[in-house]
Amino acid sequence: MDPNETVNSSEQTQETGELSHSDKMMGVFTEPARMFSITSKFAAKHKDWVIPVLLFFIIISVIRIIAMTNKEVYFEAKKQGIDRIEKMVEGGTMTREQGDEAINAIDQQMEFMNGPVGWVITIATTIIFGLIIIFIIVGIYYLFIKFLFKGEGSFTTALVATGLTTYISILQIIIAGILTMTLGKMIMDTSLASLMGSDKTTLTGWLLAKVDPISIWAYIILAIGFSKMFKSESTGKYYALVFGLWLIGGFILFQLSQAIPFLQAFIQ
Repeated sequence: MDPNETVNSSEQTQETGELSHSDKMMGVFTEPARMFSITSKFAAKHKDWVIPVLLFFIIISVIRIIAMTNKEVYFEAKKQGIDRIEKMVEGGTMTREQGDEAINAIDQQMEFMNGPVGWVITIATTIIFGLIIIFIIVGIYYLFIKFLFKGEGSFTTALVATGLTTYISILQIIIAGILTMTLGKMIMDTSLASLMGSDKTTLTGWLLAKVDPISIWAYIILAIGFSKMFKSESTGKYYALVFGLWLIGGFILFQLSQAIPFLQAFIQ
């Protein structure tokens, strides 16, 4: 390596300085490659993933709570729950009696969750289970990056790249929340499947669910984030990793949901 390049890089880092969290948040939308490159020069900070991830799950919870105060959304959500149970009865995984009991439980549960105690439970469970899912997903990414790509970084590094990218997902959730209140049905993403009301438990619905411009944007930024944070000269392999796991992992979950109807709730 040319010594002058090392000196120039060092001078640039000192001149630029470490970015504040707000600068990193804006950088995700404006100059993600530059932002992640600068961020990678400093030790990964937990606040860079904790703040956006917690904000993401809190906003999801609040939107769900507000949406359920809308009568159209409430009855649509109730109908979807009943439809899932009816499919399980028809598929033989539930008896008619068990199905009727489950439907009655939906009524009681939805009424309970539509009150102050239910709101607290919604927020708490969303955060707890959301964090578990985040750790699992990031853990899978990290194993590939560390052992297959030999990336230079820690598990926290992967969390920071994922967490900062979550700001794009927050934008998606806010848009989905506006659509939910406008259209009178619960919408959790900006995919064609959600906008067209397609059943995501069918192959056509699953494919349409992948046609989501904001999700695709987020995965592009995530790949860039991983490549810069783990100091890779090639971004291509990270695109392959991120989109490969999104599509292949999603298809595996889709296939499992056909055999285990309970899992269909996770792909809606």
